[in-house]
Amino acid sequence: MNHDPQRPQDLIEDAKAEIIGMGKEGLNHPSTAPVLTGAAIGALAGALLPVVSWPVGLIAGAGFALYQRIRK
Repeated sequence: MNHDPQRPQDLIEDAKAEIIGMGKEGLNHPSTAPVLTGAAIGALAGALLPVVSWPVGLIAGAGFALYQRIRK
């Protein structure tokens, strides 16, 4: 997917479509594994950092991995 950074609405729509696809296809969806990996890395980083808790790290890691997937 090719995205224009000036169009945040497109990014939101693409993220929504990707999340729905992951929900329907489960582990068969190509974005599921990278997003789960990002969530695990974020949770680990959140657990190790004194200011951030693991749930915040998990959400941040999953969000970052999802952003990286839809930005491509």
